Amino acid sequence: MHQTGASSKVNTWKPDVVPWVERWLEYATSPTNSEPMAYFFWDDEGIAMLMDKYDKGFIEDFNAIFTPVERADIFRIVTCLYFGGIYADIDTEPLRHPADWVGPSDLARWVDDITGKSYGFKKLEEEAASPSANGKQPVNLIWGLEADTDPNTNTFWRMGYTYPIQLTQWALASAPGHPALKQFMDNLYAEVLFEKNATTIDPNRADPLTRTGPAAVTLATLLWLEHDNGFRWNALTGLKDGGKTKLVADALILPMTGFSPGRGSYGNMGSKPITDPDARLVHHALGSWRKFDLLVEYGKFCRTVFGLCKDWTKVPTPHRGL
Repeated sequence: MHQTGASSKVNTWKPDVVPWVERWLEYATSPTNSEPMAYFFWDDEGIAMLMDKYDKGFIEDFNAIFTPVERADIFRIVTCLYFGGIYADIDTEPLRHPADWVGPSDLARWVDDITGKSYGFKKLEEEAASPSANGKQPVNLIWGLEADTDPNTNTFWRMGYTYPIQLTQWALASAPGHPALKQFMDNLYAEVLFEKNATTIDPNRADPLTRTGPAAVTLATLLWLEHDNGFRWNALTGLKDGGKTKLVADALILPMTGFSPGRGSYGNMGSKPITDPDARLVHHALGSWRKFDLLVEYGKFCRTVFGLCKDWTKVPTPHRGL
């Protein structure tokens, strides 16, 4: 179990997060019906040591180019890539023990109604609760959706998302060495090289959401599934089936309710109440990485109300450029 903050000193945290972190710690170290897990809280010094040990060739760019928020984004991928486990932001509140996140119904077979291809666990009845015959677990990566919109409309970009079906990364779980996480890092290395060699600066390329955040993990997972499995990304929508969990290869994609329950009527996208059995955790969004920026707020208003300004910058002034 991995969590991070600038400091591990509890008196420096927002008071609201303390009971949530305590619950994660309790779930990890004192579970009721499962084996205990190691719990790691990584402060800035620990993250620097991790990056220096496991990605020494990248450490200079990591420190020089990226903001603290982006470094935290990268860290969660790196720590799950090398160690595996569960990552959750400290402003997430667990609603179910992680050992109960995956049940037999989550592994059920399902069919893409456009391509006719079927996915899910082929031997569900025999092996849902144990490794398959070759020793490989059916699930080695867990993501949740933060956006689920009709790709045939402009709803996604009017709401500020990059993709109609977009993953969140305030929580994830992975086995070590997962190819989707490797793809994320490969994309990041390529982006850094491109920006360092660019003759002009595009401020939108410095958007944390697309460079290291939800859009970046979505792109990495999308590329892996499309390239290695011929998967149609928009098949993950839960708008047509009431929000079912979908297993593709060894990646389990939770519906909106999985990691984004309790959303209001605007932008609900199928999110059910936090009391719903499908809800694993709730994100309280206490982070303040996006400072008020008049230009950014104007673009948001223009997109939401008028359906214009699609390419207007979403990057507050301090984030623009390398």
